[in-house]
Amino acid sequence: MKFFIWSVFLGLASQVSGQVLTAKIENKNGNPVASAYVYDTQSGSHGHTSDAGKVRLDNVQTGDTLVLTALSYKTKRYIVRESDFTLSPSIRLQDEVVALDAIVIAPKLNALSSITTIDLATQPITSSQEVLQTVPGLFIGQHAGGGKAEQIFLRGFDVDHGTDVAINVDGLPVNMVSHAHGQGYADLHFVIPETIQYVNYDKGSYASDKGNFATAGYVDFTTKERITNSEISITGGEFGLLRTVGVIDLLGSSQDKSAYIASEYLRTDGPFESSQNFNRINLFGKYTAYLDEVTKISTSLSHFTSTWDASGQIPQRAVDSGLISRFGAIDDTEGGTTSRTNFTLKHIQDISPSTSVQNTIYYSKYDFELYSNFTFFLQDSINGDQIRQKENRQLFGANSTFVQDLSVNSTLEGGIGFRHDQVDDNELSRTTNRTAVRSRVQLGDIRETNMYG
Repeated sequence: MKFFIWSVFLGLASQVSGQVLTAKIENKNGNPVASAYVYDTQSGSHGHTSDAGKVRLDNVQTGDTLVLTALSYKTKRYIVRESDFTLSPSIRLQDEVVALDAIVIAPKLNALSSITTIDLATQPITSSQEVLQTVPGLFIGQHAGGGKAEQIFLRGFDVDHGTDVAINVDGLPVNMVSHAHGQGYADLHFVIPETIQYVNYDKGSYASDKGNFATAGYVDFTTKERITNSEISITGGEFGLLRTVGVIDLLGSSQDKSAYIASEYLRTDGPFESSQNFNRINLFGKYTAYLDEVTKISTSLSHFTSTWDASGQIPQRAVDSGLISRFGAIDDTEGGTTSRTNFTLKHIQDISPSTSVQNTIYYSKYDFELYSNFTFFLQDSINGDQIRQKENRQLFGANSTFVQDLSVNSTLEGGIGFRHDQVDDNELSRTTNRTAVRSRVQLGDIRETNMYG
């Protein structure tokens, strides 16, 4: 409490000899630049931009020179104008080859997220799930034919498919509560990698606003608001690999609004003797508009569907005995199908240069069907031990966040929200060759509501 009072006092005192300046730092495409370092050469005031690209500096006067540096951008000098104190300026940075002298480490800066942003721009990534591997200390493993969410390992935790790491995309939660395959299941394949602007990450259960899945950490994805160049790419490779991606700008160089659509198609047969028959289709569209100088809305719509076959896990003794090869299968009828349709609407209102409110509503329609066989013929020596896990889900939610910068070193933040999951036919059944249902182990509907503040 004492620290809070002193922070407020020092923040008010610092404004006696200067004014408060709030600015937004953008790249050439108009997208916010997070973790940029801004320094006032006259007063010594400094700070880092937030995920929204905003920075607040105290004790700034007209004519002061601001020096802006950020990873992979050219250093920029900006002269403060009188009008900047009433109309927060938007300052654009130009791209440059990554230079180590642009890295500034400070307690408020999430340095890991800055490095991850560079990885996104330099590494060839064909799946959003692979983007998770840019997070330091995080590894993934695929063990069910490509369509199932990868298994995650983070800083000593076996996170399973998302049980202990909270994953969000533009405020939309990816983790599924009470999922047919496991609590916290997080299938990120509905995100097209080329649309990701940056990734924010942190470890541990220290961020109360990230929710109850953030036991080992959280990963937040933010998609691009604007693109400047439309592009289409086609990639081919071994095992029937084909990937096509298209990102098309719809509104050109408009300053107050932007819109684009993106699509992805991926197929592969995989290296296994039984074809993987993996197919994934992604569609994504986003529209952003500034209604006035202090009000912004952003809405996005996406659809994803995936089907696949899997050879599953195999026993080492079967390979050693020559019963099957390393790329063979005991039950090659594993696999599944899944789809997800998402809608998000975000409203951001700047009440003052240091105060803003962000409101988000979202909806998802999700379907999942997975066939697995972990024990082959252990329980049923005639029909095998294949199981089916299935569900149909609707997800509704909304949240509102209030943020006020009290000074350079203190921020007041609060929020409320809710999430409601409506799951029909959550099922665990014993099956044979995907065609015959031998018995239902569990079948029911789930209604789960989470409220938080």
